[in-house]
Amino acid sequence: MTLHQEIFHLLNQHTRYFAKELNNRLTDHDLYASQWSIIFCLHRFGPMTQTEIWKYLNVEAPTITRTLTRMEKSGWIIRKQGEDKRERVIELSDIAKEKFTTIRKAIDQFETEMLGNLTEKEKEQLRNLLLKLKASGEKRIE
Repeated sequence: MTLHQEIFHLLNQHTRYFAKELNNRLTDHDLYASQWSIIFCLHRFGPMTQTEIWKYLNVEAPTITRTLTRMEKSGWIIRKQGEDKRERVIELSDIAKEKFTTIRKAIDQFETEMLGNLTEKEKEQLRNLLLKLKASGEKRIE
């Protein structure tokens, strides 16, 4: 296996592991990682259109639509009419706002555990390397 192959194999394995573990932690809150991503995004940026959400999260539009439909039925989000008839603006429900801090604490604990073996310097290096990888991927798309 080449170094390139090993790096991408490890990234893929660890991404799947982190998502699985995150889903396990979120079951107590009746959420999945994909739903948490949307909640976190809306908490950070405020109300957003569905298009803004799928572009920010880099997820296919139909996937976001299905996830938002489930989240609306579960009471996590509210969809409102946007300026355009086809546009939908998504915002967190009052229930989601109330539960956010509790869920965030569980996520913080998970993230601390996952990064526990890294020094602060290593965390910074990892962050910078991931940003570099993202930037080289974005260059290829342009």
